Amino acid sequence: MLLGLAQIMDRPGQSVSFSTSVDLSDLQYGTTYPVSEPVVAEGSVRNTAGVLVMKGSVKTCIHGVCDRCASDFDADVEFPIDAVLVKEFANEENEDEWVFPLEGDAADLEEIVRTVFVLNMDSQLLCKPDCKGMCCRCGTNLNEGPCSCQKELDPRFAALRQLLDK
Repeated sequence: MLLGLAQIMDRPGQSVSFSTSVDLSDLQYGTTYPVSEPVVAEGSVRNTAGVLVMKGSVKTCIHGVCDRCASDFDADVEFPIDAVLVKEFANEENEDEWVFPLEGDAADLEEIVRTVFVLNMDSQLLCKPDCKGMCCRCGTNLNEGPCSCQKELDPRFAALRQLLDK
């Protein structure tokens, strides 16, 4: 979807609001496709002294499998949009990921939303930030409680273990 910006291009201080929904169900993250619901983006583009600044947020619910405990989970996420829109890049080599080119007098909202979403996703999908994961011996989900595995003693302390057994 293109957002027309012709009415604010030469008018510092003016702004244009936007609200859109983007389908990112084709977005693969690792081996999963965590986005099955539309990603909603809202905000505005303001001409600040001739620079077009886009501010807003993207929101959706991700459905995934936790990378630590392998449990299915749903999580609402919201990421900020803070981007600059330009007619052309001054230097292609030093291109900033938060600077987006205009297509004529319009911004491609789908490209911006996709980029904002991908760049803000964590490197791991976790059911909660403090997920304890799984026991490496028995596979128990440690978020549900401790497992019954005995801790292995370091073999260097075997002599001390014999003293405790006596």
